[in-house]
Amino acid sequence: MAINNSGNLALLIDGDNVSSKIIVGLMAEIANYGTASVRRIYGDWTNPSLKSWKACLLDHSILPIQQFAYTTRKNSTDGAMIIDAMDLLYTGRFSSFCLVSSDSDFTRLAARIREQGITVYGFGERKTNSAFIAACDKFVYFDVLKVPGYESEEPLLAPQIPTPRATATPEATPRPWELPHVELSKRPLDQAALDGLAKAVRNSVGYDDKYATLADVGTYLSKISPDLNARNYGYERLREFVEASGIVNLKWKDMGDKPSIPLVCLKENLENTSY
Repeated sequence: MAINNSGNLALLIDGDNVSSKIIVGLMAEIANYGTASVRRIYGDWTNPSLKSWKACLLDHSILPIQQFAYTTRKNSTDGAMIIDAMDLLYTGRFSSFCLVSSDSDFTRLAARIREQGITVYGFGERKTNSAFIAACDKFVYFDVLKVPGYESEEPLLAPQIPTPRATATPEATPRPWELPHVELSKRPLDQAALDGLAKAVRNSVGYDDKYATLADVGTYLSKISPDLNARNYGYERLREFVEASGIVNLKWKDMGDKPSIPLVCLKENLENTSY
């Protein structure tokens, strides 16, 4: 019998590399992509530095995987996480994997999962190596998750939300609507974002030889750079992101009884139009 893996994902967290204080925002973000039927976190649980994780594992039904640090200055957690990821991949049960780490050692793992036709979502700090980011289909930085007080890579502030009742059931995971509203910190679009957006518009043009649909532009952006998305610049919607760039013109195409379609065009194309 064929297995329906639609929306079924595996969540793997590098506990040695990630602060527990991003967990609420992380789980809310992952809920947008599907159901995390497998939730595992890897680390040496004899290490006092992981103490903060122990308090929230039951609340989010995350299974801790013990991996002793056999030698100093070597992260044996990475190997255990990679082996488990490959075992899960070959079951054919998952439509996507969520790899939570800023460690570039997972670059080959992300690439291998994608080779199998499985979507890879990466999560990490802004210092994450570009090779690991490029190996993912989409990469989200920790500071854009809806975590109160987390606006940079400085030490996180504890989320000011009620503590869920300790239970090992998936229902204990906070839903997006249970989180306090936190305004994203908007970041100026850097040159990489502007260049990427311009390239995406140029290569998505199809309407009237000047305009491209906003949806096509978003799809192209995700292909050329997994971390080049509205969320990572503090915008909830792609439309807000492209408008903030200042290099595009946006209009709406009337579709009659159907919702209007947003179209974008580079302003330079309009300026060069002769009548």
